[in-house]
Amino acid sequence: MKTLFILIALLILANACVQKAYQRVVVVTLDVSKVKNIKTVGIRGNGKPLNWENDYPMKEVIKDSLYKAVIVTQTGYLFAEGKCIVNGNFELQNKPNRKVVFDTKKDTTYVNFVFDSE
Repeated sequence: MKTLFILIALLILANACVQKAYQRVVVVTLDVSKVKNIKTVGIRGNGKPLNWENDYPMKEVIKDSLYKAVIVTQTGYLFAEGKCIVNGNFELQNKPNRKVVFDTKKDTTYVNFVFDSE
C-alpha cells in the first residue's frame, strides 16, 4: 500500500512539472530580391514542424522577390529560433539565429525578414 501511495505521488509530481503547450501560428515573409537564380527557399529551426536538418518550404508570393510560410506549432516556449535557407545556403553565417518572439496577445505572429540581413 505504501509503495502504491509513493508511486501515485511521484506520478502527480511528474505531471505537475510538465509545461503547458499552446498552439502558435507564425507567418514569415522573406524578401529575397537581392539573391539571383533562386531554386528553393525554406526555413530551418527549433520546434516542430521545423528542424535543423531539412527545409520547411516557403511559397513564392512574388517571383524571385518575396516568399511566405505559415508555421503552426505546439510549444510551451515564448519564442523560437531559426534561419532562412535559399538554394541550400544558410543566411547569417557565423551570426546568431533569428529569434521570433510569439505574440501572446494575438492568434498569429507576423515577421518580415530580408535574406541575410539582420
